[in-house]
Amino acid sequence: MEIIVVLVILGALAFFFIGIYNRLVTLRQRVKEAWADIDVQLKRRHDLIPNLIETVKGYATHESTVFQKVTEARAAAVAAGASATPAERAQAENMLTSALRSVFAVAENYPQLQAVQEFKDLSENLTATEDKIAFARRFYNGNVRDYNTSLQTFPTNVFAGTFGFKPEEYFELADATEREAPKVKF
Repeated sequence: MEIIVVLVILGALAFFFIGIYNRLVTLRQRVKEAWADIDVQLKRRHDLIPNLIETVKGYATHESTVFQKVTEARAAAVAAGASATPAERAQAENMLTSALRSVFAVAENYPQLQAVQEFKDLSENLTATEDKIAFARRFYNGNVRDYNTSLQTFPTNVFAGTFGFKPEEYFELADATEREAPKVKF
């Protein structure tokens, strides 16, 4: 009888550990899936930028430094690619976002450019892509939060290190000024 009780307890413990392990694997896979979603949106963004730059270049040829900065920032973001950590990737993407703001600032100085349908379509696609990137970042960070919280809560924290699970990094803004509300002047 004692052997049966011991076997039941060992079986229950085995199922408990299997459950913890499977939950951590599921959460880690959700983080990887969310990261892949960010990659898809960033690829779309990187593909749209050359078209936007070429369209704007035709109207603002003397603004070459702006275009050069965007091209360099895009190249850095593409180079960061899959090999960079979330923090490094975020920094490269934030530099690209800042450079893109310069392009739209240049475009504001050329009303005839704003009337070109191709520019309108590209800027709308880029705006939609930026919204999707923001959503993908929130989704990724939510999954990282759930995963990291699971790693730090009892009893999972006792076994997570043994199973080889490590915390993930958030995809965060590198520039604190981007957190500030924009100032609107009339």
